[in-house]
Amino acid sequence: MADHEMPDPGCSTNTSMKLSRRDIIKSVIATGVVSSTSYLFRVSRVWAQASAPGAVDRLITLNVNGQQRRVDVMKQETLVMTLRYKLGLTGTKIGCDQAECGACTVLIDDVPQYSCSVFTHTVRDKKIQTVEGLAKPDGTLHPVQQGIIDEQGFQCAFCMSGFMMATVGFLKVNPNPTREELAHGISGNICRCQDYDKILTAMMHGAENLRKA
Repeated sequence: MADHEMPDPGCSTNTSMKLSRRDIIKSVIATGVVSSTSYLFRVSRVWAQASAPGAVDRLITLNVNGQQRRVDVMKQETLVMTLRYKLGLTGTKIGCDQAECGACTVLIDDVPQYSCSVFTHTVRDKKIQTVEGLAKPDGTLHPVQQGIIDEQGFQCAFCMSGFMMATVGFLKVNPNPTREELAHGISGNICRCQDYDKILTAMMHGAENLRKA
């Protein structure tokens, strides 16, 4: 019997087994859709498990602006999300959401912190202050807020609340700073309008108001 080559099972020459370019593209698209769908369902299951009653200690109490606030919090939830979307304190802004711009700055035990990089459940025993908590109950503005009004210190004002909170926190440790010291103290905040000289003038005015208060 004459020898002959056996076809490679992995590379069949049978035309019925060959894939056209269109078939390959269809296969890739189908696989991608299946993978994406699988991923979405997998993520949904993870969140569902995290939100299941009793899965984690979700209902916690936060001390925000001097008030005890009960809130339902996911384990992965950041403080800025809780403040804005659970407690309605939208003065705290979401800028970069990567702890770089300072728009989300709040005070935690009187220390300025980027609330986008703090998990809510880690601050349940701490004192949190947002920009809404600066003014007195009778509506009297905080000296730093008044300084901004007097100097018209911002343009679009998106970053304003973050700058205010950073300044208030810095003035707690250095109530009589030089212009250079204050500039360094709030340098973790970024203004996309880049009107830093005007902002710094307003904050220095706020510091002066605070010393007179």
